[in-house]
Amino acid sequence: MKSNHRLLSLLFVLFSFAAFAQPKAAEVITGSVSGVVIDTQLNQPIPYATVVIMTGTGETLTGGITNDDGVFEITKIPEGSYTVKIQFIGYEPVTRELLVDRDHRETNFGNINMDAVPAELDAVNVVAERTTIEQKIDRKVINIGKDLTTAGATAADIMNNIPSVSLDQQSGALTLRGNSNVQVMVDGKLSNIAPDQLLKQLPSNSIKKIELITNPSAKYNPDGMSGIINIVLHKNANVGFNGDVSAGVSYEKNAQFNSGLNLNYRNGKFNLYSNYSNTISKNANYGTIFREGDNSTQFFDMLNDQNSHLLKVGLDVYLNEKNTISVFTSQNSFKGEPGGNINIVYADAMSRNLMQDFGADMDNYSQQYNLDYKLDFEKEGHNIEFEADFNTFDAEEDTFFDFTGTTPLSDYEDFVDTKRNRTTLNLDYVNPLSESEKLEVGLQTILFNTDIGYSSTGESFNAEGNLVPTPDTQFDYSRNIYSAYVTYGKNYEKWSYQAGLRAEQVNEVADTNSVRAFTNDYFEVYPSAYVTFNPSEKNQYQLSYSRRIDRPGVGQVNPIREWSSPLVTEYGNVNLLPQFTNSLEANYTRSFEKGNFTAGVFYRIIEDQINQAVFVDRFNLDRMVLTQDNFDSTTAYGFELSSNIKAFDWWSINASFDLFNQTQTGITEMLDPNIENPTAEDIIQTSEEVENTVYNARVINNFNATKQLTFTAFAMFRGPQAGIQFRNKSMFMTNVGARYSIWEGKGTISLNYNDIFNTMKARFTGSSPYLIQGQFNWESNTIYAGFNYRFGDSKYRAKRRKQRDDNESSGGGIF
Repeated sequence: MKSNHRLLSLLFVLFSFAAFAQPKAAEVITGSVSGVVIDTQLNQPIPYATVVIMTGTGETLTGGITNDDGVFEITKIPEGSYTVKIQFIGYEPVTRELLVDRDHRETNFGNINMDAVPAELDAVNVVAERTTIEQKIDRKVINIGKDLTTAGATAADIMNNIPSVSLDQQSGALTLRGNSNVQVMVDGKLSNIAPDQLLKQLPSNSIKKIELITNPSAKYNPDGMSGIINIVLHKNANVGFNGDVSAGVSYEKNAQFNSGLNLNYRNGKFNLYSNYSNTISKNANYGTIFREGDNSTQFFDMLNDQNSHLLKVGLDVYLNEKNTISVFTSQNSFKGEPGGNINIVYADAMSRNLMQDFGADMDNYSQQYNLDYKLDFEKEGHNIEFEADFNTFDAEEDTFFDFTGTTPLSDYEDFVDTKRNRTTLNLDYVNPLSESEKLEVGLQTILFNTDIGYSSTGESFNAEGNLVPTPDTQFDYSRNIYSAYVTYGKNYEKWSYQAGLRAEQVNEVADTNSVRAFTNDYFEVYPSAYVTFNPSEKNQYQLSYSRRIDRPGVGQVNPIREWSSPLVTEYGNVNLLPQFTNSLEANYTRSFEKGNFTAGVFYRIIEDQINQAVFVDRFNLDRMVLTQDNFDSTTAYGFELSSNIKAFDWWSINASFDLFNQTQTGITEMLDPNIENPTAEDIIQTSEEVENTVYNARVINNFNATKQLTFTAFAMFRGPQAGIQFRNKSMFMTNVGARYSIWEGKGTISLNYNDIFNTMKARFTGSSPYLIQGQFNWESNTIYAGFNYRFGDSKYRAKRRKQRDDNESSGGGIF
């Protein structure tokens, strides 16, 4: 018993000793830092300045922003030695050393004075010296420099200078990677204005950057097979009253004027801005089409007299540090008076000669009203945003057609009235789950409706082949889209990925003369995924996938004739179905001391392909009918190369090359060539497959002669293209320009000479339904002179509202 007692006593002593020997828990020391950021010159607080706390290795530990009074406070800072860096656009950064330990738990820096940057950065719009290209996780960003803004007066003038983008100066058709199924946005928002009209109204010097979003994430509306072109305009970030004014004139055969005025007033709580631009121009277009079968030539001579006015007024209200309300309205007025004549000469049968004179009076007016509310939560980047957008478009078109020569048709007039509206509601929620993870979810509703009324004083052939008065047509079309999306992204040390899914319910209805012509209700899902690998600061690899849709446009389904000449008529197809695209893309970016290099490849699988169908008019065998139809699935692929090189301090080069291949399937018809006097029964219909390979090359040279004087030389080559109806020949263009800064950089004078060798001609051939060859010319050999002046205060203050559909900071502006 004694031994047991001794053993228990010994164990008690050992346990007691062990308990008392345990060290006390280490005290966790945290600290805080505070201060007030002040403008040195104005002695006023600077709200929304960024405060970053960095470790000794330069890594960011935590941070915050100043409130409306310039005050900041950052708490729960672990024990250690740090560097505090205060930054704000337009000011020199300020750093302070911070120590957190037992004796330094609370540090107050008091007033921290920040000095404005030197005067040469005091301009309202700071424009880069040269254009650069960046490959982001979901887009290619072309930062527009002085070399491109020198190249033309409007956005339409510089589109052909952008890699992967082409703009047909004759028809206005815009293509991305050789495909016209592309959405055009301005500052992340759609407009009811047709892209060709819109691009001619945006001044080129108002463009900050152009984003080519070829594989958009699930957050974006999935329309457009080739993706989205988002034009981001410069945004005035200055405190006080600021603005700029610009004007320009271009001339070859006719004068084309453009001007713009931007005004902005900003203080701590409000930002009021307005933008106005206009274009007044006459544009000549002329050409010939030779038809081999009947030895006839069509001579086209057209002139379009047009003017437009574009106004935007907006207000941003910063209720407090967490709540922001923004409203704006855009008003656009357009008037065009295209006219001319088409003269058809039959060399072997002069009695068949025919001339058609035509002229039109076209007016359209569009309005946009936008409301945005954003709530920021305590966690940085954690927010919810609601946006409502209402857009209307009203157009009237009166066209007359007068005939001279042999034709069963008498002179007539067409009247077309168009009304359409679109309401868009967005609700977006963003939550950074951690420093390396982000979740985004959202809802969207798009309600679209268009009413087109058509009447004519002319006559048309009926089913029996007799001429009867052309009946009136009323076409009503509506499309409602209800969608939801979710995306999740995560970053690792060298890897990052993002995956998303968008679900849509679509209801479409079309009525012709109050008779149900078409209905289509469908539910679809659109996945997207991105993977990025950065093995080093100089190398980046990216792989992405998305599924997209091409919904038929109003013009493609509208049964009212779109275009008419003595030998061509174009109609829509009310039974046209959407086409779907699965797109896979890979990119590589390499940075080096004097520039960067980007290479990319893509592959698309296209379902229910929409393409052109060409028919012989059953009531006039000399006439062809153009329409649209769905065809079998097909594929497309291509690759792109681009590079920015700073060869010397005075010479920089921006070059790109792209190649695209797509197989197109369509229907064509032709008259049996073995029959001397064919009838409608002798029409031969064939399904035609055309492999179209397009390649383009561009190079921009920018030369800095002095600090104020810059010269630019641009060259572009567009390879031949093959389509169902035409085979277009190659094009080549060379532009030269100069840009001179005056008044300490606040004023700019631009002068450039476009298409100096006058080589931009649309040359083409065709084999079905007739053997033809032709050429069209427009005013490309132009001289342009422009002037821009920037004025106002020079103290910057950032707008905190996040622009929807833009993962970087996008600017405000005309839209």
